[in-house]
Amino acid sequence: MSNVDVQGLAYLEKAIESLAGAESECANRRYNNCANRCYYAMFQAAIAALIAAGIRPTGDRDRWEHEFVQARFAGVLVKRRKLYRSELVAAFNPVQATRLAADYDPGSVGEKEAGRSLAKAAMFVGNVRERLL
Repeated sequence: MSNVDVQGLAYLEKAIESLAGAESECANRRYNNCANRCYYAMFQAAIAALIAAGIRPTGDRDRWEHEFVQARFAGVLVKRRKLYRSELVAAFNPVQATRLAADYDPGSVGEKEAGRSLAKAAMFVGNVRERLL
């Protein structure tokens, strides 16, 4: 599908950087930050995939809103166009839930939760990268 433009490549690079940050944070036992970076790696990779497919924010919005990105990735790229496997959609919600807990709950994300998020983010980013490059 290598229809990714400069903007799409920029988001893919951000996703790869966020994933590397998540790996580093996990290795250094900073699990809350790992969870945060995992989600954003997936979010940025999804934006890159949407751009490559010619999908942009609607209306007068020029910002990528979380609900829009997740809905379009799942509805258009997975269900309608079948460009990505459905397991990628299933990975988004638990990683987002872990990120929300890491960012907003008084408790901390543990090693197992962070590790699960990291595995899902690596799978997600890897799949998008493979298709786009």
